[in-house]
Amino acid sequence: MLDTPFSSRRQRVCILGATGSIGTNTLDVLSRHPEQFEVWALTGASRVDELMAQCRQWQPRYAVMPDETVAQRLRALIADAGLRTEVLSGAQALIDVASHSEVDVVMGAIVGAAGLPPCLAAARAGKRLLLANKEALVVGGALFMRAVEEGGATLLPIDSEHSAIFQCLPEDPAAWAARIDHIVLTASGGPFRQRDPATFGDITPEQACAHPNWVMGRKISVDSATMMNKALEVIEARWLFNLQPDQIRVVLHPQSIIHSMVVCRDRSVLAQLGTPDMRVPIAYGLSWPQRIESGADLLDFTRLNALTFEEADAQRYPGLQLAWETLKGEAGSTCVLNAANEIAVEAFLARRIRFDQIHRVVVQSLSDCRIEHSATETVEGLLDLDGQARRVASSVVAGLAV
Repeated sequence: MLDTPFSSRRQRVCILGATGSIGTNTLDVLSRHPEQFEVWALTGASRVDELMAQCRQWQPRYAVMPDETVAQRLRALIADAGLRTEVLSGAQALIDVASHSEVDVVMGAIVGAAGLPPCLAAARAGKRLLLANKEALVVGGALFMRAVEEGGATLLPIDSEHSAIFQCLPEDPAAWAARIDHIVLTASGGPFRQRDPATFGDITPEQACAHPNWVMGRKISVDSATMMNKALEVIEARWLFNLQPDQIRVVLHPQSIIHSMVVCRDRSVLAQLGTPDMRVPIAYGLSWPQRIESGADLLDFTRLNALTFEEADAQRYPGLQLAWETLKGEAGSTCVLNAANEIAVEAFLARRIRFDQIHRVVVQSLSDCRIEHSATETVEGLLDLDGQARRVASSVVAGLAV
């Protein structure tokens, strides 16, 4: 086990995906506790100016970008500013900083399957891994959890729903099975919860990205609108809490105040409540098993008019059921599901397919992909399967392109 963040030495933090929403919220929490944490490495995909601003403020030892051309731009800015931060590039550099012996805490916030290799490396290296990249478990599944166990890592969920479940459970995972009857993941329902599904073909990317409760990136905002994010969270919960698929349920909760619930074997229900602010689960992950100031507003019960719940309509959210179908299906199906969805969402955001065609791309890709059993045994095999699924999905998109 790692030292707690309250040891005599400041904890060194590596943030994978520092310029995204989770990354910037993590830095906000860290800024409130400079005596406890040190930013050791920051990584970003393409936002050079944003990463440069973070390097100027935090002066990490390393900054990493996947593309060398983009990294050269950052390197020049770093040199002009007289900073000592070393700029690295490439997929291996992401793995190297995530697993480095000097790193204590890794925030895994890279969006998509690209986050699997560095998060897997952090797990194998025994880090305190704050997992916001749900695709690491959706794609990696058993392989990822085996790496956590064998590496002696501390895996802490950052998705608000999974953090809520984690906070409602005993600290010892060995006690979970005796406690849980099932869990209930809450979902806001996204921006189209009351919109006529017959009009979904007219939805624009701007409308899909306008989430009513949360401030998120474009891809995850679309996933929230289709409820594919909840499908991925069902898959993630299966691995995080060692549950059977039928032990995981979803309910719409438009206010996003109850973040998820554990239904115990005696039928009592434990719930975690709070304002919809990602700094809460981030702060909990950084400080577990203790708690630190997150910067989030207090929940004011006197201003809550109601807490309501609804069933998720299958016509409105057809992708949600794919979570249980792929979990019960052939090993590797969840990997295909994730890859095909990434391609479909990317095509929708580029206005190449309609919003109501995203589900069609995913379903057709699940049908057309050929999965070899051995593909799920190694990270290389999973990434090959991910690549195959992307090619298949791209072909489906090409046939639908508007």
